[in-house]
Amino acid sequence: MNDPLVYLNGEMTPLSEAKIPVLDRGFIFGDGIYEVIPIYARKMFRADQHMARLFRSLAAIGIHNPHDKDAWMSLINQVVNAHEADDQMVYVQVTRGVAKRAHAFPKDEVTPTVFIMSNPIVLPTAAARESGVACVSMEDKRWLRCEIKSISLLGNVLAAQNAAEHGVAESIQFRDGYLTEASASNVWIVKDGVLMGPPKDNLILEGIRYGLIEELCAANKIKLEARRITREEVFAADEVMLSSATKEVLAVVKLDDTMIGDGKPGTIYHQLYAAYQVAKAT
Repeated sequence: MNDPLVYLNGEMTPLSEAKIPVLDRGFIFGDGIYEVIPIYARKMFRADQHMARLFRSLAAIGIHNPHDKDAWMSLINQVVNAHEADDQMVYVQVTRGVAKRAHAFPKDEVTPTVFIMSNPIVLPTAAARESGVACVSMEDKRWLRCEIKSISLLGNVLAAQNAAEHGVAESIQFRDGYLTEASASNVWIVKDGVLMGPPKDNLILEGIRYGLIEELCAANKIKLEARRITREEVFAADEVMLSSATKEVLAVVKLDDTMIGDGKPGTIYHQLYAAYQVAKAT
């Protein structure tokens, strides 16, 4: 669809006709949150977890939640059903709304701006799955509330641009010598058969795949540790992986000029990817 239908503040409208006032605080300040939900065979994947994170993010920055869970699900399904593709990626954004420009929250109650759109999902190619991808490392210079899925994404944009300029899949970030996350992915390492990821704290966005990988590890008897991981451990890992809604699980085989493991997607990656595909189908 060249001009897909989207939802904006109570109405379904062609994307080209969707408009917001210039004083919307999302436009002026990046004062809002968002959520990205994969759709497989027209069904939301991990819907409960995505709704819970949406609600957490709204509460974290004090935006009134304009809908209950059932209403949100209904609106999202309305957008999904307006599209031809069976597999989609839904984007939900809520800003604080329209108010006179001032940094502090408006004193008078304002109505949040709600926007929902969807596009066909684009997953890694078969070649990327088979061969793995390269990444580049960089210092994490973002703010300290990364657990909020904020639309203020300039730090992530710059990290993604850094990866693009190096011709690689992602920038893997480190803060004070410890692994945090990539520009739009959680990062995992494997050493001696143990999968490890950074702790779920304010330094990373807890991806919905984080909880899924915990479940997949338990079901497949893969030992999992959540702890601070040094830069040296990442470069010396047997395997490195990315996880996100669009990447699902993806092996990293090169970081900067260093080959990871034997330079091929590893055993734990293959186990988790296969288990992920089963989870999608259930």
